Amino acid sequence: MLYVMRDAHCAMLSSARTWAAATRLACENPLNPLSYLPQSRALAASCEMFERVTRTYAKPAFNLPVPERVVWERPFCRVIAFGEPSDKPKLLIVAPMSGHYATLLRGTVAAFLDTHQVFITDWADAKQVPLSDGRFDLDDYVDYCLALFAVLGPDLHVMAVCQPSVPVLAAVALMEAENHPLVPCSATLLGGPIDTRCSPTAVNRLAQERGLAWFERHCIHPVPWGYPGSGRPVYPGFLQLAGFMSMNLDRHVSAHWSMFDHLVEGDGDSAAKHRAFYDEYLAVMDLTAEFFLQTVRTVFVEHALPRGEMRHRGEPVNLSAIRRCALMAVEGEQDDISGVGQTRAALDLCTNLPERRKAYHLQAGAGHYGVFNGSRFRAEIAPKIAAFMAQNARGASLGGRARTAVTGNGGQCAAAESAVPRPQGRLPVPPLAAMSNVIRLPRQAKT
Repeated sequence: MLYVMRDAHCAMLSSARTWAAATRLACENPLNPLSYLPQSRALAASCEMFERVTRTYAKPAFNLPVPERVVWERPFCRVIAFGEPSDKPKLLIVAPMSGHYATLLRGTVAAFLDTHQVFITDWADAKQVPLSDGRFDLDDYVDYCLALFAVLGPDLHVMAVCQPSVPVLAAVALMEAENHPLVPCSATLLGGPIDTRCSPTAVNRLAQERGLAWFERHCIHPVPWGYPGSGRPVYPGFLQLAGFMSMNLDRHVSAHWSMFDHLVEGDGDSAAKHRAFYDEYLAVMDLTAEFFLQTVRTVFVEHALPRGEMRHRGEPVNLSAIRRCALMAVEGEQDDISGVGQTRAALDLCTNLPERRKAYHLQAGAGHYGVFNGSRFRAEIAPKIAAFMAQNARGASLGGRARTAVTGNGGQCAAAESAVPRPQGRLPVPPLAAMSNVIRLPRQAKT
Protein backbone atom coordinates (compact mmCIF):
# COMPACT_ATOMS: atom_id res chain seq x y z
CA MET A 1 0.00 0.00 0.00
CA LEU A 2 2.85 2.41 0.83
CA TYR A 3 4.36 1.92 -2.65
CA VAL A 4 0.99 2.65 -4.29
CA MET A 5 0.48 5.77 -2.16
CA ARG A 6 3.92 7.05 -3.06
CA ASP A 7 3.34 6.53 -6.80
CA ALA A 8 -0.08 8.20 -6.54
CA HIS A 9 1.47 11.17 -4.77
CA CYS A 10 4.07 11.56 -7.53
CA ALA A 11 1.36 11.38 -10.18
CA MET A 12 -0.72 14.02 -8.41
CA LEU A 13 2.23 16.41 -8.41
CA SER A 14 3.07 15.92 -12.09
CA SER A 15 0.84 18.79 -13.26
CA ALA A 16 2.26 21.09 -10.58
CA ARG A 17 5.78 20.25 -11.76
CA THR A 18 4.77 21.09 -15.33
CA TRP A 19 3.46 24.51 -14.25
CA ALA A 20 6.60 25.11 -12.18
CA ALA A 21 8.82 24.31 -15.15
CA ALA A 22 6.79 26.62 -17.42
CA THR A 23 6.92 29.43 -14.87
CA ARG A 24 10.67 29.04 -14.50
CA LEU A 25 11.17 29.24 -18.27
CA ALA A 26 9.07 32.40 -18.44
CA CYS A 27 11.01 34.01 -15.60
CA GLU A 28 14.36 33.18 -17.22
CA ASN A 29 13.39 34.12 -20.79
CA PRO A 30 15.51 37.12 -21.85
CA LEU A 31 12.66 38.27 -24.13
CA ASN A 32 10.44 38.71 -21.09
CA PRO A 33 10.98 42.21 -19.62
CA LEU A 34 9.88 40.96 -16.19
CA SER A 35 12.73 38.43 -16.14
CA TYR A 36 15.17 41.24 -15.27
CA LEU A 37 13.42 42.00 -11.98
CA PRO A 38 15.05 40.55 -8.80
CA GLN A 39 11.74 38.92 -7.90
CA SER A 40 11.80 36.92 -11.15
CA ARG A 41 15.06 35.22 -10.19
CA ALA A 42 13.64 34.29 -6.80
CA LEU A 43 10.48 32.91 -8.40
CA ALA A 44 12.48 30.94 -10.98
CA ALA A 45 14.70 29.53 -8.23
CA SER A 46 11.66 28.53 -6.18
CA CYS A 47 10.10 26.77 -9.16
CA GLU A 48 13.30 24.83 -9.88
CA MET A 49 13.67 23.76 -6.25
CA PHE A 50 10.04 22.58 -6.16
CA GLU A 51 10.46 20.61 -9.38
CA ARG A 52 13.66 18.97 -8.16
CA VAL A 53 12.36 18.07 -4.71
CA THR A 54 9.21 16.41 -6.07
CA ARG A 55 10.79 14.69 -9.08
CA THR A 56 11.52 10.97 -9.43
CA TYR A 57 15.10 10.71 -10.68
CA ALA A 58 15.95 8.32 -13.49
CA LYS A 59 19.05 6.17 -13.65
CA PRO A 60 22.00 8.42 -14.61
CA ALA A 61 24.50 7.67 -17.37
CA PHE A 62 28.24 7.20 -16.82
CA ASN A 63 29.08 9.83 -19.47
CA LEU A 64 32.76 8.96 -19.47
CA PRO A 65 34.90 9.83 -22.52
CA VAL A 66 35.29 6.21 -23.58
CA PRO A 67 32.91 3.73 -25.24
CA GLU A 68 30.94 1.30 -23.09
CA ARG A 69 30.41 -2.40 -23.85
CA VAL A 70 28.20 -4.93 -22.09
CA VAL A 71 30.37 -8.02 -21.67
CA TRP A 72 28.27 -10.14 -19.30
CA GLU A 73 24.57 -10.17 -18.51
CA ARG A 74 22.18 -11.93 -16.15
CA PRO A 75 18.69 -10.91 -14.97
CA PHE A 76 19.91 -8.93 -11.97
CA CYS A 77 23.22 -7.64 -13.26
CA ARG A 78 25.19 -6.75 -16.32
CA VAL A 79 28.89 -5.96 -16.51
CA ILE A 80 30.02 -2.89 -18.44
CA ALA A 81 33.53 -2.63 -19.92
CA PHE A 82 34.95 0.84 -20.53
CA GLY A 83 37.05 1.51 -23.59
CA GLU A 84 38.21 -0.86 -26.28
CA PRO A 85 39.80 -4.22 -25.40
CA SER A 86 43.45 -3.76 -24.47
CA ASP A 87 46.46 -5.39 -22.84
CA LYS A 88 46.10 -3.30 -19.69
CA PRO A 89 45.58 -5.12 -16.37
CA LYS A 90 41.96 -6.11 -15.82
CA LEU A 91 40.08 -4.49 -12.95
CA LEU A 92 36.55 -5.48 -11.96
CA ILE A 93 34.84 -2.90 -9.75
CA VAL A 94 32.01 -4.55 -7.84
CA ALA A 95 29.55 -1.74 -7.18
CA PRO A 96 27.36 -1.80 -4.08
CA MET A 97 23.84 -3.11 -4.36
CA SER A 98 22.58 -0.80 -1.66
CA GLY A 99 20.17 1.63 -3.24
CA HIS A 100 22.23 3.80 -5.55
CA TYR A 101 23.13 2.89 -9.11
CA ALA A 102 26.63 1.90 -10.19
CA THR A 103 27.02 5.36 -11.76
CA LEU A 104 27.72 6.63 -8.24
CA LEU A 105 31.20 5.15 -8.85
CA ARG A 106 31.78 7.21 -11.99
CA GLY A 107 34.79 8.87 -10.37
CA THR A 108 36.13 5.51 -9.20
CA VAL A 109 36.03 4.17 -12.75
CA ALA A 110 37.58 7.34 -14.19
CA ALA A 111 40.54 7.11 -11.80
CA PHE A 112 41.68 3.81 -13.35
CA LEU A 113 40.81 4.24 -17.02
CA ASP A 114 44.35 5.24 -18.01
CA THR A 115 46.05 2.33 -16.26
CA HIS A 116 43.53 -0.54 -16.36
CA GLN A 117 40.93 -2.26 -18.48
CA VAL A 118 37.99 -1.43 -16.22
CA PHE A 119 34.77 -3.41 -15.75
CA ILE A 120 31.91 -2.61 -13.37
CA THR A 121 28.84 -4.46 -12.13
CA ASP A 122 25.69 -2.60 -13.13
CA TRP A 123 22.99 -3.99 -10.84
CA ALA A 124 19.39 -4.04 -11.98
CA ASP A 125 16.55 -2.18 -10.31
CA ALA A 126 14.50 -4.99 -8.72
CA LYS A 127 11.17 -3.44 -9.75
CA GLN A 128 12.26 -3.79 -13.39
CA VAL A 129 12.98 -7.54 -13.12
CA PRO A 130 9.96 -9.80 -13.77
CA LEU A 131 9.03 -12.38 -11.17
CA SER A 132 9.62 -15.06 -13.80
CA ASP A 133 13.36 -14.35 -13.52
CA GLY A 134 13.32 -15.77 -10.00
CA ARG A 135 14.77 -14.68 -6.69
CA PHE A 136 18.02 -12.91 -5.91
CA ASP A 137 19.59 -13.16 -2.47
CA LEU A 138 23.06 -12.96 -0.91
CA ASP A 139 23.89 -16.49 -2.10
CA ASP A 140 23.02 -15.45 -5.65
CA TYR A 141 25.24 -12.39 -5.25
CA VAL A 142 28.16 -14.65 -4.33
CA ASP A 143 27.32 -16.88 -7.32
CA TYR A 144 27.47 -13.86 -9.62
CA CYS A 145 30.90 -12.96 -8.19
CA LEU A 146 32.15 -16.52 -8.71
CA ALA A 147 30.96 -16.51 -12.31
CA LEU A 148 32.50 -13.11 -13.03
CA PHE A 149 35.88 -14.01 -11.55
CA ALA A 150 35.99 -17.08 -13.76
CA VAL A 151 34.76 -15.40 -16.94
CA LEU A 152 36.98 -12.32 -16.67
CA GLY A 153 40.05 -14.18 -15.43
CA PRO A 154 42.85 -15.00 -15.44
CA ASP A 155 44.95 -12.17 -14.02
CA LEU A 156 41.95 -10.24 -12.73
CA HIS A 157 42.03 -7.64 -9.96
CA VAL A 158 38.83 -7.00 -7.99
CA MET A 159 37.71 -3.91 -6.11
CA ALA A 160 34.69 -4.10 -3.80
CA VAL A 161 33.14 -0.80 -2.72
CA CYS A 162 31.34 -0.98 0.64
CA GLN A 163 28.52 -3.56 0.72
CA PRO A 164 30.01 -6.10 -1.76
CA SER A 165 33.12 -6.51 0.40
CA VAL A 166 31.43 -9.42 2.18
CA PRO A 167 30.22 -11.40 -0.89
CA VAL A 168 33.46 -10.67 -2.79
CA LEU A 169 35.62 -11.90 0.08
CA ALA A 170 33.35 -14.93 0.47
CA ALA A 171 33.65 -15.74 -3.24
CA VAL A 172 37.45 -15.49 -3.09
CA ALA A 173 37.50 -17.82 -0.07
CA LEU A 174 35.31 -20.37 -1.84
CA MET A 175 37.55 -20.34 -4.91
CA GLU A 176 40.66 -20.63 -2.77
CA ALA A 177 39.18 -23.57 -0.84
CA GLU A 178 38.81 -25.45 -4.14
CA ASN A 179 42.22 -24.38 -5.42
CA HIS A 180 40.51 -22.72 -8.37
CA PRO A 181 43.07 -21.54 -10.93
CA LEU A 182 41.14 -18.36 -11.77
CA VAL A 183 41.13 -16.83 -8.30
CA PRO A 184 41.74 -13.06 -8.61
CA CYS A 185 45.29 -11.72 -8.30
CA SER A 186 44.13 -9.21 -5.71
CA ALA A 187 41.02 -7.93 -3.96
CA THR A 188 40.73 -4.39 -2.63
CA LEU A 189 37.98 -3.68 -0.08
CA LEU A 190 36.90 -0.06 0.33
CA GLY A 191 34.85 0.85 3.39
CA GLY A 192 33.27 -2.60 3.66
CA PRO A 193 31.31 -4.02 6.63
CA ILE A 194 33.44 -7.15 7.16
CA ASP A 195 33.07 -7.06 10.95
CA THR A 196 30.48 -4.54 12.12
CA ARG A 197 31.29 -5.28 15.76
CA CYS A 198 34.31 -2.98 15.32
CA SER A 199 33.53 0.71 15.86
CA PRO A 200 29.78 0.24 15.31
CA THR A 201 28.03 3.14 13.56
CA ALA A 202 24.41 4.28 13.72
CA VAL A 203 23.64 1.97 10.78
CA ASN A 204 25.11 -1.02 12.62
CA ARG A 205 23.35 -0.21 15.89
CA LEU A 206 20.00 0.14 14.12
CA ALA A 207 20.26 -3.42 12.78
CA GLN A 208 21.17 -4.76 16.20
CA GLU A 209 18.45 -2.87 18.05
CA ARG A 210 15.58 -3.42 15.63
CA GLY A 211 16.18 -7.02 14.61
CA LEU A 212 15.26 -8.75 11.38
CA ALA A 213 11.51 -8.89 12.05
CA TRP A 214 11.31 -5.09 12.30
CA PHE A 215 12.95 -4.63 8.89
CA GLU A 216 10.70 -7.23 7.32
CA ARG A 217 7.60 -5.57 8.75
CA HIS A 218 8.47 -1.94 7.97
CA CYS A 219 10.79 -1.99 4.96
CA ILE A 220 9.44 -4.67 2.62
CA HIS A 221 6.66 -3.86 0.14
CA PRO A 222 5.42 -5.48 -3.08
CA VAL A 223 6.07 -3.74 -6.39
CA PRO A 224 2.71 -2.36 -7.58
CA TRP A 225 1.07 -2.99 -10.93
CA GLY A 226 2.59 -1.10 -13.84
CA TYR A 227 6.20 -2.19 -13.40
CA PRO A 228 7.83 -5.26 -15.02
CA GLY A 229 8.54 -6.63 -11.53
CA SER A 230 4.94 -6.26 -10.33
CA GLY A 231 4.33 -8.42 -7.26
CA ARG A 232 8.00 -8.82 -6.34
CA PRO A 233 8.69 -8.05 -2.65
CA VAL A 234 11.34 -5.32 -2.44
CA TYR A 235 12.98 -2.79 -0.20
CA PRO A 236 11.89 0.31 -2.17
CA GLY A 237 14.45 2.85 -3.24
CA PHE A 238 12.42 5.78 -1.93
CA LEU A 239 12.53 4.30 1.59
CA GLN A 240 16.27 3.81 1.30
CA LEU A 241 16.65 7.42 0.15
CA ALA A 242 14.68 8.63 3.17
CA GLY A 243 17.14 6.76 5.37
CA PHE A 244 20.15 8.21 3.54
CA MET A 245 18.82 11.74 3.84
CA SER A 246 17.86 11.44 7.51
CA MET A 247 21.41 10.51 8.50
CA ASN A 248 22.68 13.96 7.45
CA LEU A 249 19.46 15.95 7.16
CA ASP A 250 20.98 19.27 8.25
CA ARG A 251 23.67 18.99 5.59
CA HIS A 252 21.15 18.28 2.82
CA VAL A 253 18.84 21.13 3.90
CA SER A 254 21.81 23.50 3.99
CA ALA A 255 22.93 22.34 0.52
CA HIS A 256 19.50 23.05 -0.96
CA TRP A 257 19.32 26.49 0.66
CA SER A 258 22.75 27.22 -0.79
CA MET A 259 21.58 26.16 -4.24
CA PHE A 260 18.57 28.48 -3.93
CA ASP A 261 20.90 31.36 -3.06
CA HIS A 262 23.20 30.51 -6.00
CA LEU A 263 20.24 30.56 -8.38
CA VAL A 264 19.00 33.91 -7.09
CA GLU A 265 22.51 35.37 -7.34
CA GLY A 266 23.01 33.97 -10.85
CA ASP A 267 25.94 31.74 -9.78
CA GLY A 268 25.39 29.13 -12.48
CA ASP A 269 28.61 27.15 -11.85
CA SER A 270 27.83 26.46 -8.18
CA ALA A 271 24.22 25.56 -9.00
CA ALA A 272 25.41 23.18 -11.74
CA LYS A 273 27.65 21.31 -9.26
CA HIS A 274 24.69 20.94 -6.90
CA ARG A 275 22.49 19.63 -9.73
CA ALA A 276 25.12 17.11 -10.83
CA PHE A 277 25.59 15.72 -7.31
CA TYR A 278 21.90 15.43 -6.44
CA ASP A 279 20.88 14.07 -9.84
CA GLU A 280 23.12 11.14 -8.88
CA TYR A 281 22.38 10.98 -5.17
CA LEU A 282 18.59 11.11 -5.51
CA ALA A 283 18.45 8.36 -8.17
CA VAL A 284 17.76 5.13 -6.29
CA MET A 285 16.76 1.56 -7.08
CA ASP A 286 14.76 -1.15 -5.33
CA LEU A 287 16.45 -4.18 -3.74
CA THR A 288 14.92 -7.65 -3.63
CA ALA A 289 13.51 -8.41 -0.19
CA GLU A 290 15.40 -11.69 0.14
CA PHE A 291 18.76 -10.05 -0.61
CA PHE A 292 18.20 -7.17 1.79
CA LEU A 293 16.97 -9.35 4.66
CA GLN A 294 19.64 -12.01 4.23
CA THR A 295 22.33 -9.31 4.17
CA VAL A 296 20.98 -7.66 7.33
CA ARG A 297 20.88 -11.00 9.13
CA THR A 298 24.25 -12.32 7.91
CA VAL A 299 26.33 -9.15 8.05
CA PHE A 300 24.79 -6.87 10.67
CA VAL A 301 22.93 -9.13 13.11
CA GLU A 302 24.76 -12.47 13.19
CA HIS A 303 28.23 -11.25 12.07
CA ALA A 304 28.50 -14.62 10.39
CA LEU A 305 31.63 -13.99 8.28
CA PRO A 306 34.01 -12.81 11.04
CA ARG A 307 32.67 -15.46 13.42
CA GLY A 308 33.43 -18.19 10.88
CA GLU A 309 29.76 -19.18 10.59
CA MET A 310 28.85 -17.89 7.13
CA ARG A 311 27.72 -20.53 4.69
CA HIS A 312 27.08 -20.42 0.96
CA ARG A 313 24.67 -22.99 -0.44
CA GLY A 314 25.34 -25.04 2.66
CA GLU A 315 29.13 -24.90 2.36
CA PRO A 316 31.25 -23.05 4.94
CA VAL A 317 33.02 -19.84 3.96
CA ASN A 318 36.47 -20.20 5.47
CA LEU A 319 38.61 -17.07 5.17
CA SER A 320 41.68 -18.96 6.32
CA ALA A 321 41.57 -20.72 2.91
CA ILE A 322 42.71 -17.46 1.26
CA ARG A 323 46.44 -17.80 0.61
CA ARG A 324 47.07 -16.53 -2.95
CA CYS A 325 44.73 -13.57 -3.59
CA ALA A 326 46.42 -10.43 -2.24
CA LEU A 327 44.18 -8.33 -0.01
CA MET A 328 44.03 -4.58 0.60
CA ALA A 329 41.69 -2.79 3.01
CA VAL A 330 40.94 0.93 2.69
CA GLU A 331 39.05 2.90 5.33
CA GLY A 332 38.04 6.50 5.91
CA GLU A 333 38.89 8.21 9.18
CA GLN A 334 35.44 9.84 9.35
CA ASP A 335 33.36 7.05 7.80
CA ASP A 336 29.93 7.07 9.46
CA ILE A 337 28.68 3.99 7.56
CA SER A 338 31.50 1.46 8.00
CA GLY A 339 33.46 2.39 11.10
CA VAL A 340 37.24 2.28 11.31
CA GLY A 341 38.38 -1.31 11.80
CA GLN A 342 35.42 -2.99 10.12
CA THR A 343 37.23 -3.40 6.79
CA ARG A 344 40.68 -3.95 8.28
CA ALA A 345 39.27 -6.97 10.10
CA ALA A 346 39.50 -8.88 6.81
CA LEU A 347 43.29 -8.79 7.00
CA ASP A 348 43.29 -10.41 10.44
CA LEU A 349 40.71 -13.03 9.44
CA CYS A 350 42.77 -14.23 6.46
CA THR A 351 45.28 -15.99 8.71
CA ASN A 352 47.00 -18.03 5.99
CA LEU A 353 47.61 -15.14 3.61
CA PRO A 354 51.26 -13.99 3.85
CA GLU A 355 51.71 -10.55 5.38
CA ARG A 356 53.58 -9.36 2.29
CA ARG A 357 50.34 -9.84 0.32
CA LYS A 358 48.31 -7.67 2.70
CA ALA A 359 47.99 -3.88 2.71
CA TYR A 360 46.03 -1.32 4.70
CA HIS A 361 45.33 2.37 4.21
CA LEU A 362 43.43 4.71 6.54
CA GLN A 363 42.57 7.92 4.71
CA ALA A 364 42.74 10.94 6.99
CA GLY A 365 39.75 13.26 6.80
CA ALA A 366 37.71 11.02 4.49
CA GLY A 367 34.10 10.05 5.09
CA HIS A 368 32.33 7.11 3.51
CA TYR A 369 31.91 8.73 0.10
CA GLY A 370 35.48 10.00 0.14
CA VAL A 371 36.84 6.46 0.39
CA PHE A 372 35.94 5.80 -3.25
CA ASN A 373 35.38 9.22 -4.83
CA GLY A 374 36.50 12.82 -4.71
CA SER A 375 39.82 14.65 -4.56
CA ARG A 376 41.35 12.59 -1.72
CA PHE A 377 40.50 9.39 -3.54
CA ARG A 378 42.08 10.58 -6.78
CA ALA A 379 45.18 12.05 -5.18
CA GLU A 380 45.95 9.62 -2.36
CA ILE A 381 43.87 6.44 -2.39
CA ALA A 382 43.77 5.49 -6.09
CA PRO A 383 47.57 5.66 -6.56
CA LYS A 384 48.09 3.36 -3.56
CA ILE A 385 45.55 0.87 -4.91
CA ALA A 386 47.17 0.95 -8.36
CA ALA A 387 50.60 0.34 -6.82
CA PHE A 388 49.21 -2.53 -4.73
CA MET A 389 47.66 -4.19 -7.78
CA ALA A 390 50.88 -3.77 -9.78
CA GLN A 391 52.90 -5.28 -6.94
CA ASN A 392 50.60 -8.31 -6.77
CA ALA A 393 50.09 -8.81 -10.50
CA ARG A 394 53.03 -11.12 -10.80
CA GLY A 395 54.74 -14.01 -9.07
CA ALA A 396 51.63 -15.39 -7.34
CA SER A 397 51.45 -19.18 -7.19
CA LEU A 398 48.20 -20.71 -8.37
CA GLY A 399 48.59 -24.20 -6.91
CA GLY A 400 49.61 -26.47 -9.84
CA ARG A 401 49.79 -23.54 -12.21
CA ALA A 402 52.98 -21.54 -12.27
CA ARG A 403 52.23 -17.85 -12.76
CA THR A 404 55.29 -16.26 -14.29
CA ALA A 405 55.89 -12.53 -14.14
CA VAL A 406 56.33 -10.96 -17.55
CA THR A 407 56.53 -7.37 -18.68
CA GLY A 408 53.60 -6.33 -20.85
CA ASN A 409 51.47 -3.33 -21.69
CA GLY A 410 50.35 -1.61 -18.50
CA GLY A 411 52.38 -4.06 -16.39
CA GLN A 412 49.74 -6.76 -16.73
CA CYS A 413 50.81 -10.14 -15.43
CA ALA A 414 50.62 -13.13 -17.75
CA ALA A 415 50.19 -16.75 -16.72
CA ALA A 416 52.37 -19.57 -17.93
CA GLU A 417 50.15 -22.57 -17.43
CA SER A 418 51.33 -26.15 -17.20
CA ALA A 419 48.99 -28.97 -18.06
CA VAL A 420 47.18 -29.89 -14.86
CA PRO A 421 43.81 -31.54 -14.25
CA ARG A 422 40.87 -29.26 -13.70
CA PRO A 423 39.73 -29.05 -10.10
CA GLN A 424 36.52 -30.92 -9.46
CA GLY A 425 33.56 -29.42 -7.59
CA ARG A 426 31.15 -26.55 -7.64
CA LEU A 427 33.36 -24.15 -9.58
CA PRO A 428 34.16 -25.64 -12.99
CA VAL A 429 36.77 -23.80 -15.00
CA PRO A 430 35.00 -22.23 -18.01
CA PRO A 431 36.78 -21.77 -21.31
CA LEU A 432 38.44 -18.36 -21.30
CA ALA A 433 36.53 -15.95 -23.49
CA ALA A 434 38.54 -13.65 -25.69
CA MET A 435 38.22 -10.21 -24.15
CA SER A 436 38.00 -8.62 -27.60
CA ASN A 437 34.52 -10.08 -27.99
CA VAL A 438 31.30 -9.40 -26.16
CA ILE A 439 30.50 -12.12 -23.65
CA ARG A 440 26.76 -12.60 -23.23
CA LEU A 441 25.58 -15.43 -21.07
CA PRO A 442 22.04 -16.74 -21.53
CA ARG A 443 19.29 -15.09 -19.59
CA GLN A 444 15.58 -15.77 -19.27
CA ALA A 445 14.05 -12.41 -19.93
CA LYS A 446 14.87 -8.77 -20.40
CA THR A 447 15.57 -6.73 -17.34
